[in-house]
Amino acid sequence: MRKFKRFAALGLAAAMAATSLAACGTKDSSSAAGGDTKTEAAKEDKTEAAKEEDTKAADAETEAASSGSLRDEIAAKTYDGEGKTLNIYVWNDEFISRVADHFPGYQKVDATTGKIGNVDVVFTKVDNQDNKYQDNLDEVLQNNGEGQENASADDKIDIFLVEADYANKYIDTNCTMNVKDLGITDDDLSKQYQYTKDAVTDSNGNLKGVSWQGCPGVLIYRRDIAKEVLGTDDPDEVQKSVADWDKFLDTAKKMAEKGYTMTSSANDAYRVFSNNVSSKWVEDGKLNIDPNIQKWVEVSKEMVDGKMTGTHDLWSDDWSKGFFKEGKVFCYFGPAWLIDFSMHSDEDGSVGKDGGWAAAKGPQGFFWGGTWMCAANGTDNPELVKDLMLCLTTDDDTMQSIVEKDNDFVNNSVVMEKMAADTSYGDKILGGQNAIPMFCEGIKTVSLANISAYDQGCNEEFQKAMKAYFEGNSTYDEALKAFKDAVHTKYPAVSVD
Repeated sequence: MRKFKRFAALGLAAAMAATSLAACGTKDSSSAAGGDTKTEAAKEDKTEAAKEEDTKAADAETEAASSGSLRDEIAAKTYDGEGKTLNIYVWNDEFISRVADHFPGYQKVDATTGKIGNVDVVFTKVDNQDNKYQDNLDEVLQNNGEGQENASADDKIDIFLVEADYANKYIDTNCTMNVKDLGITDDDLSKQYQYTKDAVTDSNGNLKGVSWQGCPGVLIYRRDIAKEVLGTDDPDEVQKSVADWDKFLDTAKKMAEKGYTMTSSANDAYRVFSNNVSSKWVEDGKLNIDPNIQKWVEVSKEMVDGKMTGTHDLWSDDWSKGFFKEGKVFCYFGPAWLIDFSMHSDEDGSVGKDGGWAAAKGPQGFFWGGTWMCAANGTDNPELVKDLMLCLTTDDDTMQSIVEKDNDFVNNSVVMEKMAADTSYGDKILGGQNAIPMFCEGIKTVSLANISAYDQGCNEEFQKAMKAYFEGNSTYDEALKAFKDAVHTKYPAVSVD
């Protein structure tokens, strides 16, 4: 069973992060050059055979470099001048598989360890639930208040992953390196979607991370239920039934009449509304509830009262029952990673196993999630970190292979437009449908103009408070007060009155 990719960890405001992560070490010139320097004595102790191997490796690197292929150049490297261990912090298996499947020269040892050249690769995996990943990462980055600079070479974090909801917590501190300091140029990143850069650009304009994926979302619906209730499973025709929220509600009523729920949970549509707000959660230091967030409350209350959706928490067992054929859920909202990585499509009895899903644009464009690679300040493997970033997030051949093998939407506009026009490509989980044109269109609407450091905490607490209202356990005013109290506790500096 594939492990769910979770987006439910509790975040901290960037203002709080500046204090909590202030102990992150700065990178001196020696660490930037590659970490522990081998002494002349150690060099003299090399056997003739070892020297011959070094010569062969150097010749191979030179030959690969002359070929002009980034992948060939990387495959020839041994990374002898760097640290002996590359430590990567992750919260699930997704990035591990991307490295194992797509980085040239990676040799798998077991589920969380491998080798690249002469460097041991160690993935430390900590579940994202209940903020455990961030808490563990913070503790290690701070190294009990002493920072990376005082950690032993083999214990230093070299790469860690972040999500958009809490990226500011790390990119606006000296815990993360400017990618330009690794030698990555604007030209290298020219094919990446702008919003993926905006998400990890610090307040001084420095790019502090890169991503291999873009995460525009679509409405993912069951073909068999669409045929039964709507008379067709054709994406263009189904889209007419969900083209705006009024049509979406009308269709939800039809689904309820036939014994189906439109979505598994009111929370399924939340990000579609929250990604289309016209203001931030906090304006001029005061808590602000955008009209589109209020609209989500109104639509969700009507749907819950009408048995058109449930109130399950995302990633719960009840929420995911709709991924299976015995489930009674018509649709979910999500990006490409949800389809391939989270809907149990490799399991017998799931809807996706037999290609039972399809995709439509839905009422509004939105995005959900994304994973960014950050280079930890103090890494003793800067060349290898750079190569991982370049290969997995900028190399056309590598990124196309990720699309073809993993059905991911990659962060490369040229590759994605090419795949969108490829009539031979189709996602078997979607019954052979090529949904990339929808994703390409949707990503053009993604904007981070109203994203803020308070998003994760406010979004989670708002949904939690409104659940009591949807279930009839509180009035709206009581739920709103509970939300404000939670925000005040999490962000004391924010005025909630």
